[in-house]
Amino acid sequence: METNEAAAVSKKENLIQIGKFVLFSISAGIIQVLVFTLCEELFHLPYWPSYLTALIASVVYNFTVNRRFTFKSANNIPKAMLQLAIYYAIFTPLSTWWGDALVQIGISDYIVLGGTMVVNLITEFCVNRFIIYRTSMNTRG
Repeated sequence: METNEAAAVSKKENLIQIGKFVLFSISAGIIQVLVFTLCEELFHLPYWPSYLTALIASVVYNFTVNRRFTFKSANNIPKAMLQLAIYYAIFTPLSTWWGDALVQIGISDYIVLGGTMVVNLITEFCVNRFIIYRTSMNTRG
């Protein structure tokens, strides 16, 4: 059930959410770096397929843990996934484009990946907090 009361969180609860999101995102980032490294170093793939494969693995994990533990949402899972998919339909081509362009001009793949991950962390938190789970936080029993 979506209610406006679900969106009302205290300053302390909001800081806890941010902390949890950052910690889960760090663990998702570890997954992303490991998959990226495997793709680049073991399979010798170029930047963009390595990045896309790693991003998908990271997103699936991050969505699952943040929905359950950070935002504690009973929100409709397919609806939440669709909303996040819309965000990634915008973020993924842009980040793939700028990442590949930066690598092509000589910036290290790992520096580009790290910078892109920071941009992703900030923008994805905002999308989750203010769009996807805005009215369904703390509705999970």
